[in-house]
Amino acid sequence: MLKRLYDWTLSLAARPWAAGALGAVSFAESSFFPVPPDVMMVPMTLSRPDQAWRYAAIATVTSVLGGLLGYAIGALLYDSVGQWLFDLYGLSRGAEAFRAAYAQHGHWIILIKGFTPIPYKLVTITSGFAGYDLFWFVVLSIITRGARFFFLSALLSRYGAWIKDKLDRHFYPIAIGAVALIAMGFVGFRYLL
Repeated sequence: MLKRLYDWTLSLAARPWAAGALGAVSFAESSFFPVPPDVMMVPMTLSRPDQAWRYAAIATVTSVLGGLLGYAIGALLYDSVGQWLFDLYGLSRGAEAFRAAYAQHGHWIILIKGFTPIPYKLVTITSGFAGYDLFWFVVLSIITRGARFFFLSALLSRYGAWIKDKLDRHFYPIAIGAVALIAMGFVGFRYLL
């Protein structure tokens, strides 16, 4: 199943709506969707390396815009939608502790967690829930999400052929490792709460 998804995403890069699909996934991932945009961005960039920087820019902008939706969920709808998302990921118990951490370490929380495999939607919702300054939230989101996606594009631009060869030859172990990394992000976030 994962191999078919990978092959489909490679073929997606040739379609005119590929960048829009990447933007939609990136937007949704920052507010409610569980799949990170890297899952689309990597194969698309491997298929179209000439679009690497464009894909990074699209993922960054739409991730920050999606982050604003996540922030709004936390600020305006935490008691219903936000609480449901935290319950879904099993993180409700630690929400108050994470909220308190924003008082001392809000900048670092956004910068570090926005670059890691920890689901960014949890950071965006909690930022709204904690009443974190919206201006700084946007600035730090641009920095951390931009760093993540442009770093990924730089790696893919430089080593794309080598990475594609390794993915084609060792897809399943790499896919299992990527899924494990995402799962560790969820567990790590939960542990930190």
